[in-house]
Amino acid sequence: MATGKDRQKQLAREHYERQMQRRVEREQKAKRTAIIGSTVGVVIVVGGIVAAVALLGGGNTGTDAAASPTASPEDTATAPPTTGPKPYNAAAGTCDYVKDTAGGQVKDVGLPPAKVKTTPAKKTMTFKTNLGDIVVDLDNAKAPCTTNSLEHLAKKKYYDGSKCHRLGSGQFPMLQCGDPTAKADGKSQDGSGGPGYVMAEENLQGAQYKRGVMAMAKTQAPGSTGSQFFLVFGDIQLTPDYTPVGTITKGLDILDKVSKAGVIADMGDGTGAPKQTVEIKDVTIAGKS
Repeated sequence: MATGKDRQKQLAREHYERQMQRRVEREQKAKRTAIIGSTVGVVIVVGGIVAAVALLGGGNTGTDAAASPTASPEDTATAPPTTGPKPYNAAAGTCDYVKDTAGGQVKDVGLPPAKVKTTPAKKTMTFKTNLGDIVVDLDNAKAPCTTNSLEHLAKKKYYDGSKCHRLGSGQFPMLQCGDPTAKADGKSQDGSGGPGYVMAEENLQGAQYKRGVMAMAKTQAPGSTGSQFFLVFGDIQLTPDYTPVGTITKGLDILDKVSKAGVIADMGDGTGAPKQTVEIKDVTIAGKS
């Protein structure tokens, strides 16, 4: 017969095993559904949906569509940053870009300049794709560090020749791009590519991810925004954790066409590589008066 002490040990062991099992399940789920997914590094993602309609969004918590389970508070919570890149310093007019230590594939084009300007308030970003132009009004005034990073990457031809690797539909209507190593063939574990640096998230106050928004992907951790972004062609109930950097002014019809074509193979969360290939040929950014 087990003693009281033995019973306590057994209960403690069972509690520990349950904790470890939940941790393993979360990690497996993150690897399945992350937007930047790498066998060697942490993933960058479009994060968790905690909508009243019980949707689940992407990121390390999964970019799940209507058929997905509801995210738990533990999955969707984000701890305040204690280390990592600092937000925009308005007094000095500087941004903080730091080395990405999470791993993953890197296309190194150096760091963006730290000194930035918030004028002009808007800049025009044009993606020349195989399906036509997608044009975005970037909010330089509210997301200067992100805009500055995108401009740096565009000048370095970072996005040229890259393919958008993840398409959602239904209740997660977005197209994710920005991994220069993605094959978008429905077979590869796309999403591990980045520029080798990360920055703090911006413009989060009251952020909404409605049709026409361009926002930046990230891991669950604060200060993990890199080069990947998502273009929203519907309304997504995401928590305000992903930098809304601009508004699509041309090309939503292209996104609708890509959405209609569907995905090559469902990743199990309602998303996958798009059947209609979207390849970015060239990116330019110009100031607006």
